[in-house]
Amino acid sequence: MKNFLDVLSELPWLDWLALAAFLAGWVGYATFARRQGFRERSLLAISNRVRRQWMLQTTFRDNRVLDGVVVQSMSSGPSFFASTTILIIGGLLAMLSTTERVAELVKEIPFAARTSVLIFDMKLVLLTGIFVHAFFRFTWSIRQYSFGALLVGAAADRDVFAAMGEKAAAQREAFADRAGRVMALAAEAFNDGLRAYYMAFAVVGWFFSPLFFMVATAGVIYVLYQREFRSDVLEALRG
Repeated sequence: MKNFLDVLSELPWLDWLALAAFLAGWVGYATFARRQGFRERSLLAISNRVRRQWMLQTTFRDNRVLDGVVVQSMSSGPSFFASTTILIIGGLLAMLSTTERVAELVKEIPFAARTSVLIFDMKLVLLTGIFVHAFFRFTWSIRQYSFGALLVGAAADRDVFAAMGEKAAAQREAFADRAGRVMALAAEAFNDGLRAYYMAFAVVGWFFSPLFFMVATAGVIYVLYQREFRSDVLEALRG
């Protein structure tokens, strides 16, 4: 409790303002992106529509080996980032055990803020928390892709759908909705993990100054917005 009170008293108000702006910007942008996604204006929303179409097409295929390969390929991204995140977390925890030496090295960097070891620890803890959050999102994405693979593997054969007669179309649509939703949730979890990586770059700016931290936060959110709502690939998918 003493250390926590020390942080409250030692951290300048400008640092608290920068930290509050960072958290508000992250949560605010995530909420904004999710709401816009419901209106199908984001890159994730448009690609989710393609995922549903993909799941609908699987009901017309007799051999679904290709679909299994695609699911495995899509889950390789979260797997790579989850492994990388573990290494980053390990490195940050190692830095926390040698904070005094690391803080001295950082002070030698031009324009880096001169802070106490306690405040330096706080910045490292924030970074560690961000990557822990990213790790959980990546691993949850992997699991959801495995659930999607199960749905694809358990889907009825093309001939079975054809034998349903008039009910076939409704059954195909129902499967596409369910499987497409699972794939979309997996992609959303992966997107959340990547967003955490982007926000971690903004936190690096805090080691230089709180003002640079706020500018970096605004810059990262701007880059995220441009890629999710104004990118060329979004226009291509819409077309």
